[in-house]
Amino acid sequence: MNDLYEKKGYLDNDFKMFYLSDSEPREYENHYHEFDKIIIFLKGKVSYVVEGKAYKLVPYDIVLVEHHDIHKLRVESGTEYERIIFYISPQFLEQYEKEDYRLTECFRIAKREHANVLRIPSLGKSRLYMTIMDIKHNLNPEIPHEKYAGELYHKLLFLEFMVHLNRAALGEKIAYINTAFYNQKVVDILDYINQNLVEELYIDTLATHFYMSKYHMMRVFKEETGYSIGNYINHKRLLKAKDLILHGMPITQACYASGFREHSTFSRSFKNLFGESPREMKKNSIK
Repeated sequence: MNDLYEKKGYLDNDFKMFYLSDSEPREYENHYHEFDKIIIFLKGKVSYVVEGKAYKLVPYDIVLVEHHDIHKLRVESGTEYERIIFYISPQFLEQYEKEDYRLTECFRIAKREHANVLRIPSLGKSRLYMTIMDIKHNLNPEIPHEKYAGELYHKLLFLEFMVHLNRAALGEKIAYINTAFYNQKVVDILDYINQNLVEELYIDTLATHFYMSKYHMMRVFKEETGYSIGNYINHKRLLKAKDLILHGMPITQACYASGFREHSTFSRSFKNLFGESPREMKKNSIK
């Protein structure tokens, strides 16, 4: 399996939402997005894997995928896969954050709970479920809709959904699913790597830290996630460096702040992954 993860999807403004339904079996390889993504699963037989944890979805599960989370999905043949998808730039929800609330709180709780899937315990009594039904109705292409301020109305529906989602999360009226199929050791290794990207992460050191033989750890990690430890570390460091550069950090500082020790290695790897050098990306971002 190719250890290079592909960037999929695009977002040409701060926000996008759409409804999709198809019945073609498919399996995406590991990939990532430059934006945050929320999927409301409506129908089908689908397994979703996010950062090494696999979830079998049930209708109206809500999947949270942060930008740069490496993930993939598998749709079983002979079933219709129906879903609502939101693409959100990392900056979009920041516009609506105040001292007493943050619409990104559900993502923060998901990270703390090590769970990317949320499940509504009682659909009929849930205001969140009712909002999902409103969104589904307004995105259905077979139903005529009022076109006046349609884009604005979609944005309002999404913000209403996020308010109810966060209220449910904070009020413990929604379950963060932690019964996914995963290897706890591998998840621990993933967490450790992401929390220590700036440190020196050698295979031997990781094996010692997690009380595993080096070769067993490498084999299990590859089997469970589909990618090698070294490639995962390199990829995550490059994504972190890209974020830092696009947020204004000097290139050399971003190189070392993301865990690289040699600028030449960093620049070469950066261009191989993103198709342009750090300097070119920085220059293009301020045009």
